[in-house]
Amino acid sequence: MSDIKEYFNTLGKRRKNRSLSGYYWNEISNYCNYFSHEDSSVLEIGCGSGDLLSKVEGSRKVGIDFSEEFINWAKEKHSDKKIEFLQMDANNIELNEKFDLIIISNLIGFVDDIQNVFEQVKKVSHPNTKVLVQYYNSLWEPLIKFSELIGLKKKTPTQNWLNSRDINNLLFISGFDVYRNSKRLICPFFIPVLSFILNRYLAKFPFFRFFSLNLYSFAKPFPENNENEYAQKYSTTVVIPARNESGNIENAILRLPKFGKHVEIIFIEGNSTDDTWQKIQEMQKKYSATHDIKIGQQKGKGKADAVREGYKIASGDILMILDADLTVPPEDIPKFYDAIAGGKGDFINGTRLVYPMDKEAMRFLNYLGNHFFSWAFTWLLDQRFKDTLCGTKVMFRTDYIKLTKNRKYFGEFDPFGDFDLLFGAHKLNLKIVEVPIRYRERTYGETNISRFKHGVILLRMCAFASRKCKFI
Repeated sequence: MSDIKEYFNTLGKRRKNRSLSGYYWNEISNYCNYFSHEDSSVLEIGCGSGDLLSKVEGSRKVGIDFSEEFINWAKEKHSDKKIEFLQMDANNIELNEKFDLIIISNLIGFVDDIQNVFEQVKKVSHPNTKVLVQYYNSLWEPLIKFSELIGLKKKTPTQNWLNSRDINNLLFISGFDVYRNSKRLICPFFIPVLSFILNRYLAKFPFFRFFSLNLYSFAKPFPENNENEYAQKYSTTVVIPARNESGNIENAILRLPKFGKHVEIIFIEGNSTDDTWQKIQEMQKKYSATHDIKIGQQKGKGKADAVREGYKIASGDILMILDADLTVPPEDIPKFYDAIAGGKGDFINGTRLVYPMDKEAMRFLNYLGNHFFSWAFTWLLDQRFKDTLCGTKVMFRTDYIKLTKNRKYFGEFDPFGDFDLLFGAHKLNLKIVEVPIRYRERTYGETNISRFKHGVILLRMCAFASRKCKFI
C-alpha cells in the first residue's frame, strides 16, 4: 500500500499546477452528473483533486481521500464551492451520515481489499442509496502497460484488473444489488471530430462498446425488510384513467383487493362519448362507505395527461396506474405493492409478454411492436426490458415529485405517459424491476390505441430519447 500512497502523493505534486479537467475526466464527470440531482447528497470516495465532485449536482457534497496532498489541493482549488473535503482512508470510513449517491471512480484498481471498501460504503448507505462504481476495462491492460513502457504514460503501481462480473460479485457479497452495467469511451484522448464520433455514437453500439475503456456498475443495498415489516407500511393511490369504459368502472372497484396501509382509488375521466363520467359518479356514491374514491375529469387529452391529473390529487405513499380496460387484472396489483414496498425495486413495471395471453388480448402487430420497443429500451437504458408499454407502472410519490422537477430535461414529449415515466425513472437512477402479469381480453369496449398512428409517435419518442439517454 505504501507504493500506492507514494504514487498518488507524487501525482498530486506533479499535477498541482495544471488542470485535471481534461477530456477523459470530463467524460466521467458528465456521466456521473447525469445521475445526480440538485437535491441529492453525494459522497465521492477517492476524490483526488475534487474536480469530479465539483461538477456533479447535489445539495450536500463530501469528498474523502487518503492523500493529504490531494485533500489540501482540493480545498484550495474549490474553496469557492460548498464541498467538504476530508482526509480519510476508504478502508475505514468514519462518517455519521448516509448519502443518496456514492461515487467510486478510478479507485478500486488501487486498493488492497475491494470487498472491505464496499462494506465500508454500506455503512454510509441508506436503503435507497445508489452506488456508482467506475473502473477500467481489463482489455486495456496490455495497451496501458505498453504506454507506460514507452513513456507515453507515467508508470503506476500494480493494479487490480477486474471485469464487470468480478466487480458485481464483490458488490453482491458486500450487500449490494447490481441493477445496471454500462460501458463508455473508446477514445480517451481529444481528437477533433473523431473523438466525438467514436465516443458519442460508435461506442454505444454492439461490438464497438466491447472495447470501451470505462466500465460502470450501478448498485443499491439489498433490502432488509421482511414481509411483516412492509405489509402494512405504505398507503397506495391507484389512478384509473377512463375513456369510454363505462362497463368496467364497477368491476375495477370490486376486483381491486385491499393491501398495504390504505388504498385510495382515483378515477380520471377524459373525453368519453359514452356515459363513463356518469357511471364514475354513480359508483363513487355507491361504494363511499367501503372505498376511498376520488374522481375528476381531465382538461387535456391523452392518458399521460389523465395520469398526471390523478397524481396531483393523490395522497398515497405509492402511486400506481391501472388501465380501466382491466386487461391487467386488478387482482394482480398487490404483486406490485409487494415488489416496491419490499425494496425489490424503486420503479415497478408490468410485463405482459412472459405468460401466454388470452387469444384476443393483443393483436399480432401490437405484439411485434411491443417486442421491438422492449429491445429498443434494453439498448437505450442498458437494462433488460421485456415490455415497455404495459399500462401498470408503480413508483413512490416522493420519486414522482423528483421526476416532475426533472421533466424539463426531456420536455413534454409523451402523450401516453409510459416512456415519460420510464425515461424519467432512468434519469433518476432508480432500479427498475418488471413484474409479469397475465394479459386478459377486454370484456367491454374497444381499444383507444391506433397501431400505426401511435406506433409512429412511439418511434419518434424513442429517437428523441436516444439523444437524452444514450448518446450523451
